[in-house]
Parts: sequence; C-alpha cells; structure tokens
Amino acid sequence: MKAIEVVNLTKRFGDFTAVDSINFSVEQGEIFGFLGANGAGKTTAMRMLCGLSKPTSGRAVVAGFDVGTQTEMVKRRIGYMSQRFSLYEDLTVMENIMLYGGIYGVPKATLRERARQMGRRLDMTSDLQRLVADIPLGRKQRLAFSVSTIHRPEVVFLDEPTGGVDPIARRLFWEMIHEATGDGTTVFVTTHYMDEAEYCRRVSVMVDGQIRALGSPSELKQNFSISTMDEVFRALARNSLRSE
Repeated sequence: MKAIEVVNLTKRFGDFTAVDSINFSVEQGEIFGFLGANGAGKTTAMRMLCGLSKPTSGRAVVAGFDVGTQTEMVKRRIGYMSQRFSLYEDLTVMENIMLYGGIYGVPKATLRERARQMGRRLDMTSDLQRLVADIPLGRKQRLAFSVSTIHRPEVVFLDEPTGGVDPIARRLFWEMIHEATGDGTTVFVTTHYMDEAEYCRRVSVMVDGQIRALGSPSELKQNFSISTMDEVFRALARNSLRSE
C-alpha cells in the first residue's frame, strides 16, 4: 500500500485554480520532496493532504484513508511540523510532549517513557523541564520534529522545517529524518533549500498549481542536462505566471 496516493487532485477558490489536477504517489518509508516557489500551490496541496482543506475534485489517500471523506482518520495517522509554529514556547518541553501526545490519545505513562527516550536521543534529558523559548533554535527544530512524531504517525508532513537554522543544525535535522524513515515513517517535506532536495529519494516541482517535474534528484538533473537541483528549480520556475 502506498503511504500517499494522489489522483487528479484539484483545489479552486472561485475562478482561481490553486492546485490543478496533480498526480503522484509516495512509498512507505520514502523521503519525498515537494518543491515550488511561493504561490505555486504546494501549501494548498499539503493542507488537502493533511485533511485541513477539502479538495474541489480528484482524490487523495493518506495512510490508507481518503482526505475528502475520512479527514479525522487521516489526522490521527499523520504528524505535522511547520517552520513558523510547532511548539508552545511558554510551555516546558515535557508539557509540550504531554499536550501533543494527549491530543492523539497516547497514554500518559507511554508519553513519559517516550519523553525520556527522546531526551536521551537528543542529549536533552536536562532540558525536559525548560521552557521551549529558552532552547536554541537548532535544538528546538530537532525537538519539534521529535514531538511531531511522538504518537508514531505513519506519515509526517514537514513544511519548511529548517528555515533560519545554520548549516550544521540543518545537517543534524536531516540525520533525524533519515533515522525516522529507517523505522518506516514516510516523510513529505517542503523546503526552499535546494541542497536539501538532494537528500530526498524523489522530488516534485510545482509551478502554477501543476507538477512540472517528478523524479529522483539525479534523474531530474540528467533530464535537464544541468548539475544542481537549484538549476533545475530555476529552469522550471522562471516561466511561472504567478507572482510570488
């Protein structure tokens, strides 16, 4: 079974088509990069896949459930992390874990044990009672990823998760992503850093609401006869009709 399967997925707002009949699938345990400039439609598409926005037409299945008709089942089987908001900064690390896990119905004793495991894995055991606001950004991002998967979701959606952090912190974050996929978690990630696209098994590039390219980074570079994903992205996005 595919972790994500999308068939002719479309979203319209009045006369404006934000997502225009896109098609793709994602294998279980895959890191799938979802690229596109601002206004390309990728955020709208992600919101549909997370069960937060109902498609106008087409179909998408995430973790075995239809995003249009089984939204609550989809939400219970996914994790989500955003660059802008993932954790409550006025709560402690442990309070965030208990809150987030409680929403998904994870028993308190299980959450406490997973929190201890997380603290050891991230070398943050002494930080569990600290306010999130007092934790450095790079460590906070790794923490946010761990909290977003505390309920053991089948698919985790990462929306520009490494924005604003330094290159070392980004590398450590991606090491965590690869560890998660090694355990069978599927990762669906958007990013503005084209070097991060190289870490994905496959990537798609959206332009004006449509997927204009789909394949592994090496396949896309070969198809366009250029050497970097940044050049691939620029070649596809330069003719966009939508302003950023």
